[in-house]
Amino acid sequence: MKTVPIAFAFDNNLILPACVCLSSLLINAKDDTFYDIFILHSENIKFDKMQLDIISKTYENCRLQYRVVDNSFENAFEIRGITTATYYRLLIPQLIPEYDKIIYSDVDIIFRMDLSTMYNIELGNSYIAGTREIGMNFTPEGQKHINSMEDLSVGNYIQAGLIIINSKAIRENNIVMQFKSVAQQKLKFQDQDTLNIVCNNHIYFLSLEYNMTTYSYYYAICEPNKLESLFSKQIIEKALSIGNIHFNGNKPWQQYCINFDIWWEYYRKSPFYDDNFYFNFFYDKLDELDKLSFWKRIKTVIRYFTVGKK
Repeated sequence: MKTVPIAFAFDNNLILPACVCLSSLLINAKDDTFYDIFILHSENIKFDKMQLDIISKTYENCRLQYRVVDNSFENAFEIRGITTATYYRLLIPQLIPEYDKIIYSDVDIIFRMDLSTMYNIELGNSYIAGTREIGMNFTPEGQKHINSMEDLSVGNYIQAGLIIINSKAIRENNIVMQFKSVAQQKLKFQDQDTLNIVCNNHIYFLSLEYNMTTYSYYYAICEPNKLESLFSKQIIEKALSIGNIHFNGNKPWQQYCINFDIWWEYYRKSPFYDDNFYFNFFYDKLDELDKLSFWKRIKTVIRYFTVGKK
């Protein structure tokens, strides 16, 4: 068996998405892949493990472990509703010392592939590996943000939602202390900015298919010529076909968004499927337009004639 260690960090508000994410991971595992799964959570909350423990009872090719995180980031900067749990990935080399290399993933991801090939990539002296953040590197607003930070360059800014962490190199060079120091700043993209700043020039760039964000889909479908400056047509087609889907914008368990149907497909396949939750979500959408205010209805009509008819 090939063991692939992987860590997640979240609070009780994201239990259901985490369960669906883990189900997709294990559904697509190869017969000889074993996932050693670590769940990081704050020492200040009573973490709800009941649903998560169903994972290890349902799927044989995994082990589920919990690691408690201290209050290192208790007063860390929060923005856009993203809590301090997002910073926990910075502590993984210390929290999980038994591995020299480990994958970290957000829970708003649907996996459509086995991760053993990704895990076995040789990182060399790189501290982390990740895909380029397409939205940040391609949009004027994102480029402005990257250029506002010293030493960072457009085209080399990575997305932190799915990364490989070279824990051995990070521990040897005491990089976690640098993470903690930089994370004290009020950075707009929190841990993602921290990783890019500290690991600058020590980053291995992963192929597009490992982390397909909303912007990745937009450029792959609507402006492929821009993506082809970084990836071949074959890689882009592969990413669209079997790439892991990262819902880093709108969340499919809350509202309609690109690829929301794929998230619900895995929800139905998971041991957490509930008829009432599934029915209520889609039933509520039937009369959603009827609940709109007058001005939102006007905006919807305007959008149809300016965008929809294209």
